[in-house]
Amino acid sequence: MNRTMMQADKPRRRKQSAADLSAAKGKEPLVMLALYDAVMARLAEAAGVDLILVGDSVGTVMLGYESTTPVTLDQIIHHATAVRRGAPKTHIVADLPFMTYQVSDEQAVASAGRLLKEAGADAVKLEGGVAMASRIAAITRAGIPVMGHIGLLPQTAAFSGGYRVQGRDIASARQMLADAKAVEAAGAYSVVMELVPYELAARVTESLRIPTIGIGAGSACDGQVLVSSDLLGMEAAFNPRFLKKYANLAETIETAFADYASEVRARVYPGPEHVTALPAETLAALDAPEPDA
Repeated sequence: MNRTMMQADKPRRRKQSAADLSAAKGKEPLVMLALYDAVMARLAEAAGVDLILVGDSVGTVMLGYESTTPVTLDQIIHHATAVRRGAPKTHIVADLPFMTYQVSDEQAVASAGRLLKEAGADAVKLEGGVAMASRIAAITRAGIPVMGHIGLLPQTAAFSGGYRVQGRDIASARQMLADAKAVEAAGAYSVVMELVPYELAARVTESLRIPTIGIGAGSACDGQVLVSSDLLGMEAAFNPRFLKKYANLAETIETAFADYASEVRARVYPGPEHVTALPAETLAALDAPEPDA
């Protein structure tokens, strides 16, 4: 039985809309995973996650960039299309990369439209609060659901002090609350809060009618997001405080690769169980002299 047939046997679930997810505020916490390919998407959907984020973190996680800044809209579309094929019944949010929405409201709407039309995303995400409220409003007026993102803003972190906790002093804490309110007022259906002290994240969550999704922001948020490869322990050297590793696949995969290499070099793999033999009559015919022409 092939994979397609096996998947057809599973009960189909209804994909949640932006309105469904917004209405989940105050109920069971939302579960979001950031991932970038069809295989991981298929597993996430089977596990029952609520949302998948195709983030511009693909740049640092999958493409070897030092930051998310070089990621292009075409790259997000490429990966989001793969994720959609792997998870057809899961709500998919696609990131708007750096400089695909900052120039103007019109640019933001055009970029967001491509993510829905070409990649099949259900919503888009962009970074920024008060400063990006007009972009959120313009995109939502076009009928495209928007997830906000406040706190640490990875696209501009290198220009604003690096990857560190945000909102620790009174001025920035008040700005965080203002940013959250601006995102909500502009029409976003949810908002990610990244690297925010848990007490501030709790206050923001209480102040909003839309769900907050935290990463490094504590359990008072209405949901949580992690990068799939991070929680799977794919990068042994990446150990931020907020991350819980639910597996240690870096060691498992490295060991598997080393075992494979060893067996190939020793001609142990492939073994008899991994090969296909010629039918006896074909082998006999090959060994027999060829008839004269």
